Amino acid sequence: MTPVSNLERDVGEKRACQSPMTCSIYVRQPMPNPNLDNETGCAWREPFALQVLGDSMEPEFPDRCVVIIEQAERCSHGMYVFVEVEGARWFRRYRVDEQGKEWLIALNRRYPEIDLTGRAWMVMGIIIQRNIRRRVKHYRYEVEPGDC
Repeated sequence: MTPVSNLERDVGEKRACQSPMTCSIYVRQPMPNPNLDNETGCAWREPFALQVLGDSMEPEFPDRCVVIIEQAERCSHGMYVFVEVEGARWFRRYRVDEQGKEWLIALNRRYPEIDLTGRAWMVMGIIIQRNIRRRVKHYRYEVEPGDC
């Protein structure tokens, strides 16, 4: 398999999955374009649901659980985020270390951390809810001024 980005080449070899989407989240349709009105029949800012595939975010988000994502352009340290990094989409925890470096962290330690330094990336949304067999957990965050 030829990597489609430097990120896949750097990270893809270190894990058992064939692509970032296989390990993270299955997206049934392309993300809506914020420049087009009503492209999907929903408002651009409406939350949406995706199913997690794989174990990269276990134990908090087990394989096949459903997450609700609120579309956002900013995030803070500790948030569970849905981001696009160099064309690949990831579901990870966002972290800022003591030196101010930004990282995407898989909860399962078998998967490598993704250093965001020097990479083109953008926040697509934050996880606000998890559903596991009708058991629901909500996530509430506060965005600090100056965060990503």
